[in-house]
Amino acid sequence: MQENTPPPWLPLVIIGLIGGFFAGTFGVGGGLVMVPLLLWWTTFDQRRANATSLLAITPASLIGAISFSIGGVFEWFPAIFVALGSVLGAQLGARILSRIPLVPLKWAFITFIVLSSVGLFLEVPTRGGSLEVTATTAPVLLGLGMLMGVGAGLLGIGGGVIATPAIMLFLGGSDVAAKSISLLAMAPGALSGSILHIRHKNAVMRDGLWVALGAVCAAPLGAYSAFALSPRLAAILFGLLTASVAVSLIIRAIREGKN
Repeated sequence: MQENTPPPWLPLVIIGLIGGFFAGTFGVGGGLVMVPLLLWWTTFDQRRANATSLLAITPASLIGAISFSIGGVFEWFPAIFVALGSVLGAQLGARILSRIPLVPLKWAFITFIVLSSVGLFLEVPTRGGSLEVTATTAPVLLGLGMLMGVGAGLLGIGGGVIATPAIMLFLGGSDVAAKSISLLAMAPGALSGSILHIRHKNAVMRDGLWVALGAVCAAPLGAYSAFALSPRLAAILFGLLTASVAVSLIIRAIREGKN
């Protein structure tokens, strides 16, 4: 099958189901699992897999956030600050990444993710309550958003891996509140990136819609599991997820350093 041949709809829907479940459960975009599955189960190259995954992230994140709101958690106000910081971080990254040494910056991000993973294993997050936006927390939320934007451009990782554990560990937010903020904050950037990918023909709308269909169906189930899991178990599972991301980034950085 040629790369431009449309893949069967069923694998795309199944990939979306898996990605949507991850999005709802962990407050991440779902691309962490959708991109590897698209590369494995279709003939997509890296660019097309990334772009197709991004098309599904906006509806999945919004449906996931709505599902959290049904459970009584809708952190729209803190999410505004994170989303704004993410936009600023993406702009900042585009301007400075070509002017500064990237290797130390990459390892700094990897170290941050490793420390977040360790923290999730050691600390039991709270359950319930909203994250209050104050003169102290607002700049931190903006800063986390900027880290999301720069990290996405530098490492190609979703912002949820950065923002969700940081909100739990550094701001004392509950696990479900952190996931709600992450899902809401990533939607604008994902939508903007999706439009660009469609314009540049990096993805086909038909493929993205099939993946999005699966993701939208599974995101509420993921959100339900986020509430059903105990805070301790949810933190351990998230720690395992971030640890796997850190390992893959370390392997990639080592390989790039040898080239």
